[in-house]
Amino acid sequence: MDIFEKIAEERIREAIEQGLFDDLPNKGKPLKIEDYSWVPEDLRLAYKILKNAGCIPPEMEIRKEIIDLKELLKTIDDDEERIKKIRELNFKLLKFNIGRKRPFYPEDFPEYEEKIIKKFIE
Repeated sequence: MDIFEKIAEERIREAIEQGLFDDLPNKGKPLKIEDYSWVPEDLRLAYKILKNAGCIPPEMEIRKEIIDLKELLKTIDDDEERIKKIRELNFKLLKFNIGRKRPFYPEDFPEYEEKIIKKFIE
């Protein structure tokens, strides 16, 4: 352990003894560790900064749009409008899957899971 680590450990110990950490939010709860394993290592810091600023990566934006479209489809009664939104949803699903850098998991899209499994079985 180098000198800076020793100084930091000593100051943390002193703060604990003085009770400076007693009123921290989420005390006693597990830390929420964010999984950035799907992000290339050289982009992780940039993604974290963007997330803290309220921006999300393009992949997550498309996924959010997909979820919103699925919810919207449940409320549409007009057949023409419904078909238009289904086409938009299919386009976004295709765009999302093309941009993925990790394997496709059927459970990510439960409405297609059964169809995909049937195709693999046949």
